[in-house]
Amino acid sequence: MAIIFVSALSLSIWLFLLLFWGDFWRADCRIDPNSSLDRYPTVYAVIPARNEAEAIATSLTSLLNQDYQGELKIVVVNDNSSDRTEEIALQTAAQLDRSESLQVVSGKPLASNWKGKLWAMHQGIESMQAQGKTPDYWLFTDADIQHDLNNLAQLVIKAETENLDLVSLMVLLRCQSWWEKLLIPAFVFFFQKLYPFAWVNNPAKSMAAAAGGCILISNEALTKIGGIATIKDALIDDCSLAQAVKSTGKNIWLGLSETTISIRGYDSLKTIWDTVARTAYTQLNYSPILLVGTVIGMALVYLISPIALVWGIITAHWLVIITSAVTWCLMIRAYLPTIQLYQISWLWALLLPAIAFLYTLMTIDSAVKYYQGRGGEWKDRTY
Repeated sequence: MAIIFVSALSLSIWLFLLLFWGDFWRADCRIDPNSSLDRYPTVYAVIPARNEAEAIATSLTSLLNQDYQGELKIVVVNDNSSDRTEEIALQTAAQLDRSESLQVVSGKPLASNWKGKLWAMHQGIESMQAQGKTPDYWLFTDADIQHDLNNLAQLVIKAETENLDLVSLMVLLRCQSWWEKLLIPAFVFFFQKLYPFAWVNNPAKSMAAAAGGCILISNEALTKIGGIATIKDALIDDCSLAQAVKSTGKNIWLGLSETTISIRGYDSLKTIWDTVARTAYTQLNYSPILLVGTVIGMALVYLISPIALVWGIITAHWLVIITSAVTWCLMIRAYLPTIQLYQISWLWALLLPAIAFLYTLMTIDSAVKYYQGRGGEWKDRTY
C-alpha cells in the first residue's frame, strides 16, 4: 500500500538525516570565549548601509565599544540612502568620542553587473586601500547587527589560533513576534540542514557556507580570490564568498552565536516571506527540475508523517500510526536544539510540518517572481 511505503520512506530519511547528515541538528558549533592572544591584528570593519537609519546607531555603538586590544577602523558605506543613515552614523561616533575610528563613504550609483550590497562593500574596501591602509582582517557585517562586546576579539582569536582565513557567525535573529517564533528558528534549522556546519568546517569536505551578517576574512584570503569583484553578481553573497575562499585551499569556519544579534524585526508573514523568496530559487540555481525535486522532497520529509498519522488513525492502521508517529517524534527531536537556542517553548517544534509547508510555498513563489522578472527584490532594487 502506497501510504505504508511513503511513511516508511519518510522515517528512513529522518533516520539518515539524524545519524549521517553532519550532525546538523545539534546546533552546537560555537566559539570558545575563554582564549586570548599575545598580539591582536588590525581589523577594518565594512558596513554597507542603505536606508538603515533605524538600526545604524545601535550597530555602530556595539562596534565602536568593542573590547578589542588591536586596531579597529570602521567604514560605513552609505549606499544611496534616502533617509538619515549617514547623519546618524556620524552623530553616533561623535557622541561616543570615537569619530577617528569611523569613516563614512558616500556610495556611487550601482555599477553594471554588481549586486548592491557587494558594490557597497567593494567601495568600502577600495576607500581604505586608496589611503594606503591594509588590515590583517576585514570584518563584513550588516547595519542591523548588534555585536557582543567581545565578538570581534573572539572571532580574531578563533581565526588566529586555528589557522582560519574566514570565520563567520550565524547571529541570533530576532524572535519576538508570533510570526518570528513560528518561522525564524526554522530558517536557521533549514540553513543548518542545507549546509551542515561540521562539514563546512571540515577542510576535507568541499561544502562551504557563511552567514553574511558577520564574516571575518583575512586580507590574504580576500586578495587571493581576487577581492569582492570575484563574486560581484552573487545574490547569495555570503555562501559564494565562503566557497571562493575554501576553493583556494583556505580553511573556513561557521558557527552560531547567542550574544551577537540581529535587531531587524520580522513582525508579519509578508516580511519573512519576501526575505526568503528573494533568494530561494537562486539557491536552486534557477532550475525547474530542482524546484520540483525540492517540493517533492519537502512533502516527503515534513508533510507525509502528519498526513499518514491522521490517515492511520481514521483507518485504525497501527503500522502506519506507529511509523508516522515515530517520524514526527524524530522531526521534533531534530528541531529542539534550534528551538532551545532561541529560548522558546518546545511546543513550537510540533508545528514544523506546517512551517515547512509555508517555506515550500515561499520557494515556489520565489520561482514565480523570478519568471515574472521580479526576483531578488531588496531595498527598492530588483536583480
